[in-house]
Amino acid sequence: MIIERPLYLDKILPFINKSLIKTLVGQRRVGKSYILKSIANTIVTRNPEANIISINLEDFAFSHIKDANTLHEEITGRLKDGKKNYIFIDEIQEVENFDKVVRSLILDERNDVYITGSNSKMLSSEISSSLSGRNIEFRIHPLSYNEFLNFHKKEDNDNSLEDYIRYGGMPFLINLPAKETWTEYLSGITDSIIFRDIIQRHSLRNTDFLKRLLSFLADNIGQIFSAKRISDYLKSQKLNTGVPAIQNYLTYIEEACVINRVRRWDIEGKRFFEIGEKIFYEDIGIRNAIRGLRPGDIGGIMENLVFNYLSLAGFKVSVGNLPRGKEIDLIAEKDGEKKYFQVARSLLEEQTIEREFGNLLSIPDNYEKFVVTYKESAPVSFNGIKTLNLREFLTHEF
Repeated sequence: MIIERPLYLDKILPFINKSLIKTLVGQRRVGKSYILKSIANTIVTRNPEANIISINLEDFAFSHIKDANTLHEEITGRLKDGKKNYIFIDEIQEVENFDKVVRSLILDERNDVYITGSNSKMLSSEISSSLSGRNIEFRIHPLSYNEFLNFHKKEDNDNSLEDYIRYGGMPFLINLPAKETWTEYLSGITDSIIFRDIIQRHSLRNTDFLKRLLSFLADNIGQIFSAKRISDYLKSQKLNTGVPAIQNYLTYIEEACVINRVRRWDIEGKRFFEIGEKIFYEDIGIRNAIRGLRPGDIGGIMENLVFNYLSLAGFKVSVGNLPRGKEIDLIAEKDGEKKYFQVARSLLEEQTIEREFGNLLSIPDNYEKFVVTYKESAPVSFNGIKTLNLREFLTHEF
């Protein structure tokens, strides 16, 4: 069963038959293969004579493809003269020097090429440089809250939100009827990502350190930290790992699309800080599979979900810094406009109200400002600052 995801199809379909390699990048199992199938179905509907060539490099049927040469032979042997050839290659990062193959294919106007991969470095930097701008990249994320409701045929209510917070947005969960199996599935996917996309790809030996690092990151979502702080913490746990090694591991985890690193922006000085950042997990279900979900985690998870939704909406997101140690949780920028967000579990305490609204009121511009709470109903606005609970935020169009 293919459930279409218009959020991505509406962006990709206008590029059908354009001389660009369409590159879909995202964490393993976020639904890239099914988006390819949706694109192929659309093409066949428009052009029943289209020659569809589909290669999934995780499928044993294509295990004979070991390198760029065999990939090229497989594809060229299935090309047809007099027809438009639509070539879909899934998890292409499994083939070394794959960029040479797709570069060759796109030179022939008969061919239209679509590829996916689970490694942002290989599919971003390498292809962009080697193809000289002949590719366009689409970042594929886990299900948004609205997509989660649609996939699982749920109503928008607090119970649905709690399920989303606990299990996240991996699309395949709809095929597992019992929620008791969802956690087991997420644990299996997490192990696969850690082994195949991080340990195996980078030939890492210190797997215990990697797992501790992932756990530390899961424990500290929404917190400002540096590689030095991680190193100090690990030393307290009798694990002596230097800052350069930590920075390398963070890069490997980010390249596997497991985490997103968010830099700090000096609002007054208008510059990025060199040290200190926030880490957010690409999927909350994966985060929970690594660390478990505890009542005290909700504040960080809320901020993670706010970041994910803003990223999905196409915003470039940073963390805001103001004088006297004041922080703006998230700054979202798109098309020259900015929006500022504070995330608070509750606004029942006067001190919290003063901090969250006060920080926003300290910003010396007139862009939109929001406070996002958990479930409580909040006033529509306060001194021009809009308030939304988490469900309202996750279904709001920005």
